[in-house]
Amino acid sequence: MNPLPVSTAVRARYHVVHETQVTYGSAVTLSQQYLHMTPRSFPYQQIESHALWVTPTENDGIDGMDYFGNKTRQVTITAAHQSLMVHAESTVALMQRPDRDGIQGSASWESLRDRLQQGMDAAMIDAYRFLYASPHVSCSLELEAFARISYTPGRAQLDAALDLTQRIFDEFDFDDTATDISTPLDEVLRGRRGVCQDFAQLMIGCLRSLGLPARYMSGYILTHPPAGQPRLIGADASHAWVSVFCPGPGWVDFDPTNRCLVQHEHITLGWGRDFSDVTPMRGVVLGGGEQELEVRVTVTPLPLEGVSRPGNKVAAVCQT
Repeated sequence: MNPLPVSTAVRARYHVVHETQVTYGSAVTLSQQYLHMTPRSFPYQQIESHALWVTPTENDGIDGMDYFGNKTRQVTITAAHQSLMVHAESTVALMQRPDRDGIQGSASWESLRDRLQQGMDAAMIDAYRFLYASPHVSCSLELEAFARISYTPGRAQLDAALDLTQRIFDEFDFDDTATDISTPLDEVLRGRRGVCQDFAQLMIGCLRSLGLPARYMSGYILTHPPAGQPRLIGADASHAWVSVFCPGPGWVDFDPTNRCLVQHEHITLGWGRDFSDVTPMRGVVLGGGEQELEVRVTVTPLPLEGVSRPGNKVAAVCQT
């Protein structure tokens, strides 16, 4: 595989604060949490700084890496508490990604599908991990039929992926009351409503139903308020989009919630088969009773050069 060249020029820099607070109805005497709250470094994104802490202070913390190469942290808290705060703070630099012209001329989607079906190909070994159904992404004839409107015979893989991205945006309504984490993809397809997590997993299900690999991307997105409206601070939690594999370019990211080819306004936490692989925070507690969850994410653009100074604060969008 000959991936597209990556520019070393920094296109954007951001300061990201991600806070998760859980308030319990009664005392928790033991809490063990598994965190995906450390942004990932890769050719299009470099981490300049990162800090993560919890309140109350953890008794034990272990930094690690999951199966997909995402950084993780496991924390254990044994002090009794009725509130838990996890605070992650990062500075990231984003490099130029390929634009629409840069992804033209990719191989046909059938050639990729057939190559994957012929047996293990060392050049595409990473893609096989994202080829099959997973806990939150099913494969079905209905999803395949929806995908084939975009994936017509002989069409280039990335051109078809962009068309599918645009169709999901056009044909589905954003509705944060229509679904939850357990809503099946077939129900999302029928209802034509959901949130970014649903749209990302729907697109992944369509691709895998065709025999094509796709991975779930978790992170944040810079948003722009309507003219004359103030920028919000600490709106919703993480955003989700899709990464599509194609020999030559490699992995190329598409955002069906925002009808775009990902450029320099998406900050990546990590990737996996679906939401369950990169949940920002999950764990077990002893005690606690009922609980309330509050998530705040604030993305602040920073100067490209010189001393970093706080810019206008911009809220990330889309609760996953």
